[in-house]
Amino acid sequence: MIAKSPEQLLKDASAWWSTALIDIRPGEIGIGGYPIQDLIGKLSFPEMIWVMLRSELPTAERAKLLEAAMVAAVDHGPQAPSIAISRMAITCGLPINGAMASAINVLDDVHGGAGQQCMELYYAIARAEDAGVADAVEVELARFISERGKIVPGFGHRFHPVDPRSGRLLALVEVARGKGAVSGRYARIGTTVEKALERRKGARIPMNIDGATAVIYCELGFAPALGRGLFILSRSVGILAHAWEQSQQGGRIKGPMPPAIPYRYTGPQTRRPQREGLEST
Repeated sequence: MIAKSPEQLLKDASAWWSTALIDIRPGEIGIGGYPIQDLIGKLSFPEMIWVMLRSELPTAERAKLLEAAMVAAVDHGPQAPSIAISRMAITCGLPINGAMASAINVLDDVHGGAGQQCMELYYAIARAEDAGVADAVEVELARFISERGKIVPGFGHRFHPVDPRSGRLLALVEVARGKGAVSGRYARIGTTVEKALERRKGARIPMNIDGATAVIYCELGFAPALGRGLFILSRSVGILAHAWEQSQQGGRIKGPMPPAIPYRYTGPQTRRPQREGLEST
């Protein structure tokens, strides 16, 4: 093995981590080339998220859409598993960071992944349209259901007959479209999927928060995986608030149900061990 010079070792060490996101020097912090002092007090938090993910400043209208999507998904009550977990974790003695980490860890494909999956469907339909596929919505919807099952993420809600958040978000997309900030293509795709599902089911399956935020994140050009990441950033606010509230309320080792409400036991009835040496004396 040829020994490297100190200069080469230093060069290799500097290249170990490579990033275009941030440049830090003594007395200087640059985010995507923007000095941090020029951003503080001027950018909103969603705008800062945009700069970190896209290395550019968003237009005011596009920033408003991002902010609206993130505001809409902040919380959905203690019945949401991630929120419940944050509260239970606090009663088990975890600090705020541990409770938040426990809750965020369950935001996976089933609980937390619907927005990303809906974005994947929208983008697949857009690609099919660009390729000249006739009835692209029906074709890609059929493919999606065949590959992933009958539940189409982004449509229908187990709690809300009509999600109160989706209509408002779509209205904001239309405003942004009128100002030239977005194309409106994915809003059209989303509403067309909704109509296609109604034809298939014989009943309206309204777009929910995940379908509406998927419209916005697609309109803004985010990758599907980032759609999930943005949802997690949004829901983290609710997780934090519930963890803090529970820490103020107190409580110790709270499970998912009050002790007075039993679970259902489905195992064998009481029996005695029959193996030699185990019989009761």
